[in-house]
Amino acid sequence: MSTPLPVPNPAAPSGGLTGFTEGWLANRRLSAHTKAAYRRDVQQFLAWCAARDLDPLRVSFLHVNAYARDLESTVDGRTGRVLAPASVARKLSALSSWYQFLLRLEAVTGNPVGGADRPRVARDVSATVGLSATEVDAMLAAAARLAGPTAARDRAVLALLADLGLRVGEVVALDVDDIGAERGHRTVRFTGKGGKPRRRALTPAAVHALDEYLALRGAADGPLFTTATGGRVDRHAVFRLVRRLARDAGVPAWERLSPHSLRHAFATAARDEGVPLEDVQDAMGHADPRTTRRYDRDRHNLDRDPAYTLAAARARRRQTPAPR
Repeated sequence: MSTPLPVPNPAAPSGGLTGFTEGWLANRRLSAHTKAAYRRDVQQFLAWCAARDLDPLRVSFLHVNAYARDLESTVDGRTGRVLAPASVARKLSALSSWYQFLLRLEAVTGNPVGGADRPRVARDVSATVGLSATEVDAMLAAAARLAGPTAARDRAVLALLADLGLRVGEVVALDVDDIGAERGHRTVRFTGKGGKPRRRALTPAAVHALDEYLALRGAADGPLFTTATGGRVDRHAVFRLVRRLARDAGVPAWERLSPHSLRHAFATAARDEGVPLEDVQDAMGHADPRTTRRYDRDRHNLDRDPAYTLAAARARRRQTPAPR
């Protein structure tokens, strides 16, 4: 473990650090899911500081560097692996935004994350374990075979992930009245990344799955996807569902999949079918086209790997008799 520099810990300012965090989040146009993630990121750093008797309002970039190195060696309890560089970078980005807010309030004299050594994140490679279109089909077939009280709900959840490429946070945040009809299309409205209101058309398969589920659930207002006790289904339940269906479908990497794997598959399959990059970008809700191109490049990095060409040439040589 890294040994950070000691810093005195004066009394907390009026309202406390929690007040600073809630004020920061209230001034950001973010979805509820993103706000919750950012809140956890800041709380994790504050806990790290408290364990070392550090005042977060007086730390330097050296402390942030020590924190980043600790994050890089932290094992994610959900995956059993150390945090990916992209996850570390995201946590530091949230922390930097928090400090920028404090800087504007003159609660700190500078942003210590600004000079910190952040991990490099490759834009050409996605850390998400991808799925082929055939594997997604197999998962949908496994969902169709489900039985029991949650089968219809689980099929509807998977349809939104697979057919629309929605984020897991977007799916679990849906309410019943977010499902509607507009201009001849069945639609779903949701809050996307950055707190932006978005709308997508539902595929016939997604409509069928949702109608089947709603017929059992009833038309009462509230969360779209509910538990047996009426609470909102959480993202962890969706993670478990995706892995269970992938296992039942015979997907080799089922233990490493996440709901984002289906979002990744949506983007790559759309490009394989010739959907223009800008249309995929719009569907995915990417503000930066470079994010969409990362999925595209990642797909080609595998499909066009020269190793396949060399292996095919070697196989042809083996089948061709040597000249006498």
